[in-house]
Amino acid sequence: MCALSTNDYLIDIDKHPSTIFVLHERTERRFPIHMHVKGQLTYVQGGIAYVHVEAKIYVIPARHYIWIPAGLPHFLQVKNSGSVIRTLYFPMAQENDAFYQKMGIYPVNNLLHEMLLYTEKFQGQMKPDDSRFCLFVAIKNLLPELGITHLQTALPTSQHLRLKPVLAFLYSHVSEQITLHNISEQFGFSERSLSRLFQSELSISFLQYVKQIRMVKAVELMLQTNLTLSEIAYATGYFSISAFSNTFYQFTNMRPSQFTKTVR
Repeated sequence: MCALSTNDYLIDIDKHPSTIFVLHERTERRFPIHMHVKGQLTYVQGGIAYVHVEAKIYVIPARHYIWIPAGLPHFLQVKNSGSVIRTLYFPMAQENDAFYQKMGIYPVNNLLHEMLLYTEKFQGQMKPDDSRFCLFVAIKNLLPELGITHLQTALPTSQHLRLKPVLAFLYSHVSEQITLHNISEQFGFSERSLSRLFQSELSISFLQYVKQIRMVKAVELMLQTNLTLSEIAYATGYFSISAFSNTFYQFTNMRPSQFTKTVR
């Protein structure tokens, strides 16, 4: 565990431009919004983590990592003390590959998993003249080759006073049969007004948002409970396991059964 306070650690990451900063944590703390000069790889080895970026909440499940480009404001939230987070911060001055310029969530294969586990031996600044520096450079160089499948587990958020309670209700009631009609009626909107509000505030349709929140909830249940896939399908508003599986595949490029094998 890093002995630095949150603020000191955030400063220390970019203090030495040529170093790679290494951080391993098992924590429930929430970081303030910030950005780095360095590129950031955050690997969720166990549990689940959330990254807030540009009015969206990204869900990073176990055995996945998020790449955050240099200069992108964000903050990390870990709600479960069982989550194991490994983060590497890389100098980016000479990197031109398009992979490093965009944020993404990616599964970790066995090779990358073992390399990231090995980094547990190190903490803090890794200098270029350290003989082990090449290990971290190798990890960084592998990312564009391995980062092909991007996991679409993101929820747009809003501070709109009338929309916030709607979003909170949807998150808490994903098992119910949700329609634009009944939600509009419950919160005092016309269907047309609520539909337009979703498009203007979240740039997404009401129906698509409901699908996304159900898939995010499904990922959380897979990681935080021992429910069967049938039970998870029912808990997220699906009465057909095939319909649940097809929707899950649209968002993750994996069937639920495949996904659970990688995260449990």
